[in-house]
Amino acid sequence: MAARAYWQGQIRLALVSIPVEIFSATKSGAKIRFNQIHEPSGKRISYEKVVPGIGPVDREEIIKGYEISKGNYVLLDEDEIEAVRIESKRTLELVQFVDACEIDPLYFEKPYYVAPKDDLAEEAFIVLREALRKAKKVALGQLSVRGSEKLVAIKPCGKGLLLETLRYADEVRQGQAFFHDIDEAKPKKELLDLATKLIEDKSAPFDASEFEDRYGAALKKLIDKKAKSKSKKAVIEDVDEPGDASGSNVIDLMAALKQSVEEKGKKSAGAKPSSKRKKSA
Repeated sequence: MAARAYWQGQIRLALVSIPVEIFSATKSGAKIRFNQIHEPSGKRISYEKVVPGIGPVDREEIIKGYEISKGNYVLLDEDEIEAVRIESKRTLELVQFVDACEIDPLYFEKPYYVAPKDDLAEEAFIVLREALRKAKKVALGQLSVRGSEKLVAIKPCGKGLLLETLRYADEVRQGQAFFHDIDEAKPKKELLDLATKLIEDKSAPFDASEFEDRYGAALKKLIDKKAKSKSKKAVIEDVDEPGDASGSNVIDLMAALKQSVEEKGKKSAGAKPSSKRKKSA
């Protein structure tokens, strides 16, 4: 089945308008999600809207409220909220261009693929893509969709474009508040050289397919086995348990780094290691 477009409209650069379609670049169903089940009956648990001291209430009695202080709310009905919604425009105007390195990764939220809507839009689409690539710039704009406005960045992605929604400034915590107590002293050169050597030895081009979610794979294996079992409460004995990751305290950092470098050298000199690296749970 063909993917459904998240948004359809046009990208506008000055007087040039390019009809495009935007598709989600991620799959929401890739991760395992559980429902809560009433064990005696095997039925799914549902939730009631309940007010403390009153009990269950009808949906018609529920409105939205914004908490301004503990227990104090500003109440808003749907008509008031609807009145301030941003009109869903079908034009994404590119208003600024920046170097990709200027955008902190903290601001990136979710990726989408952008493709030309039809053959007539393809020429202008390619011109925009290649101009961004040549200038080594990322385009910024604000996308109006579903009543809200999202800050977005657009950059070349193979033969297409990649649009990434960005967090606004007030949605990002400043890290310095968490790093304030970290010592500013520089590490010893010997320690730095050993750590750098380890990093260089393990450096390779990024390939997401080289990594696997081992926890997710183990869950799927467990679910498949229990699904085939006659008893719903069957206990599966051969599911691997994660090892004890605590280990002993490393007291001598220099010795630990040297040992790591030496072990890496022995592995390189021996049999060729598997190219498949797996991501820890």
